[in-house]
Amino acid sequence: MKGIYLLISKITEPINLKIGALGEMYFEAGRYIYVGSAQRGIEKRVGRHLGENKKNHWHIDYLLEVAEIEEFFGYEGEKTEECDTASKLMDDLQPIKGFGCSDCKCESHLFYAETELDMLKEGIRDLKGKENISLKDLKAQ
Repeated sequence: MKGIYLLISKITEPINLKIGALGEMYFEAGRYIYVGSAQRGIEKRVGRHLGENKKNHWHIDYLLEVAEIEEFFGYEGEKTEECDTASKLMDDLQPIKGFGCSDCKCESHLFYAETELDMLKEGIRDLKGKENISLKDLKAQ
């Protein structure tokens, strides 16, 4: 399925991390939500994110060297919906300036959340309507 995906990941300790051309960035311990587009297949893209020994290409690749993916969501949609989704997350979450948005005019495609995992999952389901978004259980992979 081609479309948009959201990753919920967790960092257990604060860290300074070099993120490609963005340079060194500070990340608080906590949960982060990343919005991405996979126009050649969500399953393939998320599978890459879950893989090991991959070359760092996107900003999220650098973060995933230290963050653990807890959950991911995906829904069908055109590339433009990536930015629409990110802008909706800006209302409730703290954007990480410049992250994941080098090919658009968004402030960010990565957001910090102090919210518990279950509340984040429910908020993401409500973002598009429960019938339009599917939760993938990583443990079933």
